[in-house]
Amino acid sequence: MTYPEDAYLALKAVMMPRDTNPHGTIFGGVVLSHIDQAGAVGAVHAVRARGWPRPTLVTVAMDQVEFHEPVFVGDLVSHVTRVERIGRTSITMHVTVIAERDGTETKVTEANVTYVAVADVGSGRRTPVPLNPIAL
Repeated sequence: MTYPEDAYLALKAVMMPRDTNPHGTIFGGVVLSHIDQAGAVGAVHAVRARGWPRPTLVTVAMDQVEFHEPVFVGDLVSHVTRVERIGRTSITMHVTVIAERDGTETKVTEANVTYVAVADVGSGRRTPVPLNPIAL
């Protein structure tokens, strides 16, 4: 499988039996959790690649989630990210999940995940801050 030039491999994992649903395939919530983690890693990578300070990011939305194929125990799953959009305080990442099994790669899931940069303060409430404070 070929990836776009701006793609970033953010996470790779082997799917384990503990993550199965009653049908014997990997539970969708596990896949979504990995998508969230990979998107965050990809977002931090994208921000740092621009020379901006490392942000504290929180997930605010997961959109356009599409489960194309089931994921099976033993699949080696890659999570490839690319920047979909950068706003003033947010970054949206497109995450493509590819399962490798029996020597072939299959796109199994994809989603857009939006993160907001926040001030890392001690209170329970976080305030959005610019991704690129240098531009202020």
